[in-house]
Amino acid sequence: MNRLADETSPYLRQHADNPVDWYPWGEEAFARARADDKPILLSVGYSSCHWCHVMAHESFEDPDVAAVMNDRFVNVKVDREERPDVDAIYMQAVQAMTGSGGWPMTVFLDAEGRPFFGGTYFPPDDRQGMPGFVRLLDAIDDAWRHRRSELGQQAEQLRQAIEESTAIGARGPGAALSSALLDQAVSSLHGQFDGRFGGFGRAPKFPQAMALTFLLDQAALQPAPEILEMVTVSLDAMAAGGIYDQVGGGFHRYSVDAHWLVPHFEKMLYDQALLVRAYLHAWLVTGSDRYRRVVEETITYVLRDLRHADGGFFSAEDADSEGVEGRFYVWSLEELEALSGSDLADIVRYYGVTARGNFEDPHTGFRGNILHAVGPTDDIPDAVVRVLPRLFAAREQRVRPGLDDKVLLAWNALFLRSLAEAADALGRDDWMDAARTNARFLLRELRRDDGRLLRSWQDGRANLLGYAEDYAALLEALLTMAEVDDVGWLAHAREIADGLVALFADDERGGFYTTGADAEALIVRPKDVQDNATPSENSLAADGLLRLAALTGDADAAGRAERWVATLAPVVAEYPTAFAFLLEAVGRLVRPPLEIAIVGDPDDPARAALVDVVRDRLLPSSVRVAATPGSGAELTPLLAERAAANGRATAYVCQQFACELPVTEPGALREQLDAVLARRR
Repeated sequence: MNRLADETSPYLRQHADNPVDWYPWGEEAFARARADDKPILLSVGYSSCHWCHVMAHESFEDPDVAAVMNDRFVNVKVDREERPDVDAIYMQAVQAMTGSGGWPMTVFLDAEGRPFFGGTYFPPDDRQGMPGFVRLLDAIDDAWRHRRSELGQQAEQLRQAIEESTAIGARGPGAALSSALLDQAVSSLHGQFDGRFGGFGRAPKFPQAMALTFLLDQAALQPAPEILEMVTVSLDAMAAGGIYDQVGGGFHRYSVDAHWLVPHFEKMLYDQALLVRAYLHAWLVTGSDRYRRVVEETITYVLRDLRHADGGFFSAEDADSEGVEGRFYVWSLEELEALSGSDLADIVRYYGVTARGNFEDPHTGFRGNILHAVGPTDDIPDAVVRVLPRLFAAREQRVRPGLDDKVLLAWNALFLRSLAEAADALGRDDWMDAARTNARFLLRELRRDDGRLLRSWQDGRANLLGYAEDYAALLEALLTMAEVDDVGWLAHAREIADGLVALFADDERGGFYTTGADAEALIVRPKDVQDNATPSENSLAADGLLRLAALTGDADAAGRAERWVATLAPVVAEYPTAFAFLLEAVGRLVRPPLEIAIVGDPDDPARAALVDVVRDRLLPSSVRVAATPGSGAELTPLLAERAAANGRATAYVCQQFACELPVTEPGALREQLDAVLARRR
C-alpha cells in the first residue's frame, strides 16, 4: 500500500496498491521534489472516469512503468472532484498547451507547482499519433536534465497566462441589464438547437439541463411554440434514449451520438440534480405526466442507490462493471426472452431490441442492447409495465458498477434543492423527510465547530476546506428549504451567505474566488466563471444572493450579485450554454422579484389550499414563505405585520415589498398571480 490508502477519496484509494509511489496533493510531495530535484508528475482523474481506469490498468499497475515514474518523478494523484481548485488551474494549462482537455489529465510541474508540459490520456505504446507513456516520460526527463531553463521560462509564461485569465471582473458598473439579454439568449440557443433529435450542438451530446431550465422560465412567462419545442423535443428525446436508464431510472453522463442512444454509462449525482429540476419544471409548465414520471424515477434511483444511511448522497456510479463499460445496463435478446415470456414481442418493439444489439464495448467486444423507447414515452404498453420489475430484479443480481461513496457538499446541495422542490410540487412527504435529513447531515457533518464548511465526507471523516461552490450551492439549497419547508432554514442560509462573502469575495473586481482566504496558496487563486457540467460558483452565488436579498432585504447581497452579472452581461447572451445558470440571475435582475407570503396554521387545510396554488405552477424570479401568524418576521420582512385576515389563512402577493390586497380564497390568489405574471411578460 502507498500513501493513498487512508484518503477519503475512493478514486485515490483505487490507486493505493499501485506500484507507483503516489503522494496525495500536499506540501510533502513538493518538499520531496525540491529535495530530490525532480519534477512532479501530476495525475488528475475521478472514480467514474472510464479512461482513467484504462490508463491505470495500462500504465500505473505495470511495475516496469511504475519503476520509471518512481525513479524520475515525484508522483501526485488528485481527485478532481475533491480538489476542483487544483484541477481547474492545471486544466487551463493543458488546454493552453494542447488546445483541448479532459481526464485523465497528466501534467508535469516544477517544484513550485508551475506546469511546463501536459496532456490527457497517454497509451502505453505509441498509438494513433499519441506518444507512448514511457517514451513521454523519457522525453520529459531528458528536458528536465538538459533544458531546465527553457522549461522554467515556459512554466512561468503559463503561470502568468493562467493568472491573467483569473483576473475576471470590472471596477466599473458593467453593462446595462434588460430583458433583451434574455431574448438574445433564447435566440442564441435556438441557433444551436437540433430540431430533429433535441439538445444543442453536435455529438457528443450533453444534457444541458441548465439551458433547458432557463428556457422553461421564459416559457412560463411568455408561452411561445419555438421555446417549448426546444424544451420538449430535448427532454422527450433524452427520456426515450439510452442516456436514460429505462430500467432503474436516472441519467448517464452524456451520449456519444447525436440521438441520445449510446451513453457514457457513468451516473453522476449532479446530473440527477440538474435534470430532476428541468423535468420538474417541464411538468409544471406543460402538465405532461411523462415528465413527472422521469422526476419520480430519477429521485427513486438516487434515494435507493446513492443514499448513505445517515442521509448524505454519494457522488457517482462507474461506467464499468466486471471490466466492461455498460455491462450492467446492456441486455442480450436471449436474456430478455427468458424474462419476458409471451410479452417478448412488445418488449422488442418498444425498446428497439435486435439479435445483434446496438452497443459494443471496443475493448472487449462485449455486445448487447441498450434499451431505448422507440415509441412515445407517455404511452407505455402494459407488457412493458409488467416486465420492467422482472428486468430490474434480474439486473440487481449482476455485479454493480463501482460506487464513489464520498459525499461532496456542493453536489449534495444541488440535489437537495431539486429534491425539496420536487417534494413540494408533488406533495411527497417522504421526499421532504429525505431533504430535511440531508440538510441536517450537511450542516452537521460538513461544517466545523467554528462554522467553516468542508468539501468532502466519507465513512465518518470530513476533510478539505469547502470552496465557494460548496457555500453557494448550500445557500441555494437552504433558501429553497426555507421557501418550501420551514422559514427557519433562512437563519442557516444567512450564516452561509456571510461565510461566502467573508472567505471568497473579490472586493476589487466583483464575484468570488474558488478558494477561501484561509486556503492553501496555489500558483494562482482560481476564479470559476463559466457554467459547465455544474453551475459555476459565481452563477450559484449571484442567484443565491439575489434570492436572499428578495427574502431579507439585504441590499449588500443584491449589489454584489448585480455587479457581477453586469460584468458578464456582454457575453452571457451570446454564449448561453456557458452561462445558463447565470441567466436565472439575469432574470431576477430584469424583473422585479415576485414575493409571496402565506400565513396560517400549518395544520389548517385552508393554508394548504393556498400553498397548492403557488406550488402548482412555475413562478420564475419569485420567492415565497409560509408561516404561522406572528412568526418569522425576525427572519424576513415578507412576514412582518402579516396577519391572518379574520383568523383565516391569508396570502400576500408583493413586488419589491409593495403588495396586492391580501386574499383568503385559492381562486382569488390564482387570479392575482395570473395578473402579476401577465404584467411581468
